[in-house]
Amino acid sequence: MSQQRNKVRIIAGDYRRRLLPFPESEGLRPTPDRVRETLFNWLGQELAGRRCLDAFSGSGALGFEAASRHARQVVMLEKSRKVADSLRANKMLLNAAAVEVVAIDALMYLKSARQQFDVIFLDPPYDSTLLAEALPLAAGLLTAEGVVYFEARNWPELAGWEVLRQDKAGLVHYGLVRPEGRAAGDDALTVAG
Repeated sequence: MSQQRNKVRIIAGDYRRRLLPFPESEGLRPTPDRVRETLFNWLGQELAGRRCLDAFSGSGALGFEAASRHARQVVMLEKSRKVADSLRANKMLLNAAAVEVVAIDALMYLKSARQQFDVIFLDPPYDSTLLAEALPLAAGLLTAEGVVYFEARNWPELAGWEVLRQDKAGLVHYGLVRPEGRAAGDDALTVAG
């Protein structure tokens, strides 16, 4: 009998209802459908023209969801070669031209990248310090109107960040934030109320 593989379902957009397999890997847990639905309601459903960074890609649920909703570019970072290979296979399966998979440690990328992004997804393994380390680095990669989405087991320290939206599902805290002092301009993502 063949081993049952994990699968994540894209909930909306061009790839709606597509099931994408992902391998077993320690700490890998896709963002639940209900949380993704809430997140993309906050972001306004359509990401046309936006550049997104999925810093701890794992299953790719957030990055592929963004690509499905017409993001211009989605950079997916994944340290595990096995998981990165799975993301590349799913990119080919979907013919997702906007997606770029980079096999790299997310913190290393965040420290060295020069490109800026409109949306940065930070969903690292819960039992780590990676979110606290990644948040300040992500601030430097945001466009003037950019936002960061995060997930954590416990609400993180957010000094210097404006909380735009927050919620909790089960044991998962999640929120949408931007650096304090950045006024939303004409090109800002509309964050739904």
